[in-house]
Amino acid sequence: MTDFYAQLPLAPRFSDVADLDRYAPAPADWWVVISDVQGSTQAIEAGRYRQVNVVGAITIAAALNAVGRVEIPFVFGGDGATLLVPPSCQEAVKEALLGVQATAQHEFALKLRVGLMPLRDVYAAGHQVLIGKVGISPHYAQAMFTGGGLAYAEAAIKHPAAGRAYRVEGPAQTAPDYTGVECRWTHIASAHGETVSLLVAATNPNPEEAARTYRAAIETIEHIYGSERVRHPVRIAQLRPSFDPAELAAHEPRVRRPAGWRRWWYVAKIWMQQVLLLVFIRFNVRTGDTVWRRYLPTLQQTTDVKKFDEMLRMVLAGTAAQREHLEAYLDAEYQAGRLAYGLHVADSAVMTCLVYERLGRQVHFVDGARGGYAMAAKALKQRLRTAGEGFAPSYPAGRRSEASTPGRPSGPEPEGRVGALQTRYDTAATPRAR
Repeated sequence: MTDFYAQLPLAPRFSDVADLDRYAPAPADWWVVISDVQGSTQAIEAGRYRQVNVVGAITIAAALNAVGRVEIPFVFGGDGATLLVPPSCQEAVKEALLGVQATAQHEFALKLRVGLMPLRDVYAAGHQVLIGKVGISPHYAQAMFTGGGLAYAEAAIKHPAAGRAYRVEGPAQTAPDYTGVECRWTHIASAHGETVSLLVAATNPNPEEAARTYRAAIETIEHIYGSERVRHPVRIAQLRPSFDPAELAAHEPRVRRPAGWRRWWYVAKIWMQQVLLLVFIRFNVRTGDTVWRRYLPTLQQTTDVKKFDEMLRMVLAGTAAQREHLEAYLDAEYQAGRLAYGLHVADSAVMTCLVYERLGRQVHFVDGARGGYAMAAKALKQRLRTAGEGFAPSYPAGRRSEASTPGRPSGPEPEGRVGALQTRYDTAATPRAR
């Protein structure tokens, strides 16, 4: 079922992330791919948040290029990514991600952890992976996940002993294809003063209760921050192409070209393309099928500023007063035991782009500056610890599978979906090696 994800119907509204009818079980022969930068919090605190973001994004780029035209679901997490791939693409993706690990280490001195776990192992442990997708624009559909299986897979892959069976390690035989990766925009200043990276996790394991929590959170965010047009962190008026050679050379050329004169030639080429971009937009130039004045609206419409992977993730532009209003609501819900949350406040957003067609297939990965999602995850983890009752990843639109392996202890639920958040791992739940 290589075309399983491609055939899923589109949900028309983002609030449908809490609707079970919008999901379908992922095929048992597919694989879940989890990547994360180890020590990302320390790297971000050392000022390397942009490098961490780029490494997380190129994981997706390399995987998409490895599978060709096969449509696969993915979610960018700031310091890593989650993907599902069919069995026909598993080896190609594995080889590509070995190359991404080498790139992360060699170019950015970052250690990227990657794991691939067959969904049959997730299902055998009594968990589900349910997938849906919501139409963001004519050129981009955002994957959404529920069911608790991703939390289980992440905990399994990170387990020091049992995780070895799933982790990808070793030398790459071929260089990954990073076609489409672009890092050409300066920080995108908030139109309202603040850019908030937000994580919200419902803590009630009852699907209906969790669904109500997520619906209420989304409705409250919309009430406080207004329509997406108003709260969008990537406003066309705020977009500024970079002309700083050092900034242009810092990321994209390091993954797209080998060191040496070819890399510097590539930087010069990007600089000239930045000039042409402004000229083409200013004078509404058309080259081939590309009408350049339509590019920036297309870019804005294909950003991943709201998503759901067993947890609500959003990047919002707003005022300090709006954020304080949101925090008051979230804290009340947290004290009531309905959710845990983390947020990080910056004055701008950062964007890593994956562009295949200027007016077509593309996605732009957005995070808050100075750490965004990764630092929000740190705050979320602290709240989970303070609560003293752990975090059972709720199934806001899903149910725990009854098809556990006979006689196999299910063990406790994994305790988180962000980084290493509360990933307690009881030996009773240790996944069997492949």
